[in-house]
Amino acid sequence: MKYRLLFLASLLGLLAGCTQAIESAPTPLPPDYLPTVVALTGQAAFATADALTAAAAPTETQAPAVTPEAALELPSPTPTFAAGFTEFAQIRFLSPGPMSSLASPFVLQTILVAGESERIQVDLLGEDGRVLQREIKKLTRNPAGTFQRFEISFEIRAVSEKGYIRISTKDDFGKIQALNTMPVLLYSVGSAQVNPPGNMIYERVMVEGLKEKASYYAGVVMLKGRIWPFNDQPVIVELLTQEGTPLSSRILTFDGIDTQSFETTLPYKVSEPTPARLTFRQDNPLLSVEDPELGKLIYVYTVEVILNP
Repeated sequence: MKYRLLFLASLLGLLAGCTQAIESAPTPLPPDYLPTVVALTGQAAFATADALTAAAAPTETQAPAVTPEAALELPSPTPTFAAGFTEFAQIRFLSPGPMSSLASPFVLQTILVAGESERIQVDLLGEDGRVLQREIKKLTRNPAGTFQRFEISFEIRAVSEKGYIRISTKDDFGKIQALNTMPVLLYSVGSAQVNPPGNMIYERVMVEGLKEKASYYAGVVMLKGRIWPFNDQPVIVELLTQEGTPLSSRILTFDGIDTQSFETTLPYKVSEPTPARLTFRQDNPLLSVEDPELGKLIYVYTVEVILNP
């Protein structure tokens, strides 16, 4: 009897434990909620993975944006120029081109039309206008131009400075017939960096209908054309006698250094047909040293004309 009571007590305790376990079981989820649980769990997993990946990846510091310095605009190897500028310069630079970096010695290559005097002068000027090297050469006049090569040496005290290659020719009366300048950079040490000549192979002056030994009448020369100024200095237009005496002059001013149109007249007085030289010239204000013959000239373009009463 005693053993039966113990067995019944154990059975009642077991049943009570099972009832408690059943009552503490979680409430079943609705059938349509299961996909939502899976989706939420997946999103959490991806978010955790992304966070761990970001934490594990090395931190990359974004370099600050650097604004490039404005580069000097250099001429293209293939010249492109405003309409009308098609006449090759009487003093044509082939190499080096504008703002080339040059060390001593360097080679200058040109195509030159010598003046009536058949004498050319090649100068290398420092930034203040002092002559670093000068060469005077006899050259037979050829209206089509003659290739000429020069080897130029120089010495400067500074590490670098601006410089100018200036070439001039004269007529048979010893007056300037043509002058052209190439701005360069001079270095006491280092290697050369040569730029192409670009548009500087053309004359900077274009006068409509103007030809060598053109005749003018009635005491006036009417001019119309375009000019590419070297700088912001005025361009002086003159009629000069063979001896260099001025017959008439005009001052042309321009807005900036882009190619610009001009129109002007030069009155004159002569009693008989008179040869004269129509001259366009411009100075270089950056030169502090003035040449006894060439002054501060940076460009000269001339054409012989005949003035009639």
